[in-house]
Amino acid sequence: MPAEQPLIELRGVKKIYGSGDTEVAALAGIDLAVRDGEFVAVMGPSGSGKSTCMNILGCLDAPTDGHYYFRGADVGSMTREQRALLRRHYIGFVFQGFNLLKRTTALENLELPLIYRGVPSAERRRLGLETLAQVGLADRWHHTAAELSGGQQQRVAIARALVSSPSVVFADEPTGNLDSAKSHEIMQLLKSLNAERGLTIVLVTHEEEVASYAGRQVRFHDGLIASDTGVPR
Repeated sequence: MPAEQPLIELRGVKKIYGSGDTEVAALAGIDLAVRDGEFVAVMGPSGSGKSTCMNILGCLDAPTDGHYYFRGADVGSMTREQRALLRRHYIGFVFQGFNLLKRTTALENLELPLIYRGVPSAERRRLGLETLAQVGLADRWHHTAAELSGGQQQRVAIARALVSSPSVVFADEPTGNLDSAKSHEIMQLLKSLNAERGLTIVLVTHEEEVASYAGRQVRFHDGLIASDTGVPR
């Protein structure tokens, strides 16, 4: 039988910044495949290329050379509008800084991406409340982000990433602004979402303890993949 097609795949991807004497290869030619249902931690020191890789996977940046495939479609051949639609409908993001609207309720923060997708008001509310319940915040839907703790804000941010049922969630240092106890709670939540819902997660972190929650660790060094603990299933 043919091998299962990866959800996301990079082939020979390079990213060059600058030119001449100032040229820097943020990515020096990498191959990476992630399949549906994987939980992958992308690791490496500052300047290793891990954040550049995440930006390309999230359609926030484009490779200088090589190819990025999303469910077999060549992202590099897409128009800017098509890439925006890909982000909107298939990709969820969780950031270190939460990126919530502070004076807006938890529910309204979840409804915002659904508004962009043209989801009717009653359906937005239903999906928002259901998703907040999934992250343990059913009783906090009416609280503004400013009224929530850091851990609760990150739960809202995770719920916002989930509410549109993405194919993959990219989490960029999601515990970077949290203490160790709250970090453990957030990582346990992500691990359970991966195990119980089959949610595909790609996590960028520089912390070994955080990476240990993932089933696979990919380490970057000087723009290349230095090690990969597991071959994609």
